[in-house]
Amino acid sequence: MVNKEKVVDLKPQNITKEELDGLQNLVNTMNRAQMEIGSLESRKHAILHQITGLQSQMQTMQKTFEDTYGKVDINITDGTINYPEDVEADKKD
Repeated sequence: MVNKEKVVDLKPQNITKEELDGLQNLVNTMNRAQMEIGSLESRKHAILHQITGLQSQMQTMQKTFEDTYGKVDINITDGTINYPEDVEADKKD
């Protein structure tokens, strides 16, 4: 007859409470950071659409200025129109 002794496994079965708390805190912090990135990306997307609309408005305004004043540069600080030097102003006889 073979005598079989029961072997007791002494390896830990769980991490400590402090380790678990630290792990859970780290995972929760990472999850919050990823959610914040998602929120920022959503805001970025909306702002990019807004910029596209503003660029369209700028092109419309530039076309209106070109129709009214010709191909000129306009100083956005004071509204001064800078005509190209090679273009003569319309002369009235």
